[in-house]
Amino acid sequence: MVEQTESNSSQYYFDNTSTGVQSSFVFSGPLFVILMVMMVTLVVVIVLGNALVIFAFKVDKSLRTQCNYYFLNLAISDFLVGAFCIPVYMPYILTGRWTLGRGLCKLWLVMDYLLCSASVFNIVLISYDRFLSVTRAVSYRARQGMAHQAIIKMIAVWVLAFVLYGPAIIFWELVVGRSSVPKDECFAEFYYSWYFLLSASMLEFFSPFISVAFFNLSIYLSIRRRRLHSRKAQLHLQLSETASAQGKGIPLSHNSEVGMKLAVRGSIHSQSSSPSLGKLDPSTSRAAHPSRLSRDKKIAKSLAIIVCMFAICWAPYTLLMIIRAACRGRCIQHHWYEVTFWLLWLNSAINPFLYPLCHSSFRRAFSRILCPKRHTTPQSSVLRLGQ
Repeated sequence: MVEQTESNSSQYYFDNTSTGVQSSFVFSGPLFVILMVMMVTLVVVIVLGNALVIFAFKVDKSLRTQCNYYFLNLAISDFLVGAFCIPVYMPYILTGRWTLGRGLCKLWLVMDYLLCSASVFNIVLISYDRFLSVTRAVSYRARQGMAHQAIIKMIAVWVLAFVLYGPAIIFWELVVGRSSVPKDECFAEFYYSWYFLLSASMLEFFSPFISVAFFNLSIYLSIRRRRLHSRKAQLHLQLSETASAQGKGIPLSHNSEVGMKLAVRGSIHSQSSSPSLGKLDPSTSRAAHPSRLSRDKKIAKSLAIIVCMFAICWAPYTLLMIIRAACRGRCIQHHWYEVTFWLLWLNSAINPFLYPLCHSSFRRAFSRILCPKRHTTPQSSVLRLGQ
């Protein structure tokens, strides 16, 4: 009897929630047009931006390195978000009613959760790959030609992303014995199960965020440590050669030139003998090339942007979903949930600019695709890998 009362109460709550959500989705003419234009614009940016990454990877063989395969995997997941998830959701958000049937609702939910989770795991994989390129430089370079290892990791990302939410979306109502989703709405059965959402969020957001922050912080500290070590080594060599040259009566101007050359040679020798020096931050020639210092600053800034954008796009949604589920929707208004929901999809529009465009190899490929007549990059620079 108690169980039946709880069931009726739950159904009454869902019915009221459904009615409130539908009424809030009745937009006026101008607002309807504005929202439609914004959604279509987002779809176009996501599709074209990620399609450009995929096409560049196909036409430019120099991009087919192990680290760039992960950018391809990220672009595929983000492309499908713009090509499938958002277009299917647009009629639902604008009208407040799901009219495409339960089968397509299940498919859309599986695809949406799958693609968003895959996007997160790809970001973790990219950060981990950069981490290895710094801390395991020699072994990392040896594995650059092993495309099958990258493909295995790419497949593992999709499998893990599906296992996280897919079975729950498909079989939740079969296990529980009933469906809590009204016929004219489409959301996951575990929408108000805070314990499930908290567990899944640990795997989908909190653990990836901590991992990405750790990898990128380690890269930044490594860059800083090597730069300081390079400066100390350069200063020591210059002082030693200066003292030696003064003892032999060699002019200081000549000594400075000799000291600089020896510093460069010593740095090059240290690069070839030290397994911990990676191509991401070659400390070898930084003493002779001050421009590398500015490059390190740009790398550090880009890594900070990666972590911040990931947190901005995912933290509000994750925290709001847990709170909303815990209080069964009574403490969070639905429009706030929608704002955080669209932040996830906005991340798919940002990724093509945030990741590949930060690499000169992708920029060269984009330049050849978009401006073939104005492209004048020498072939030698095109063939450089690992940018």
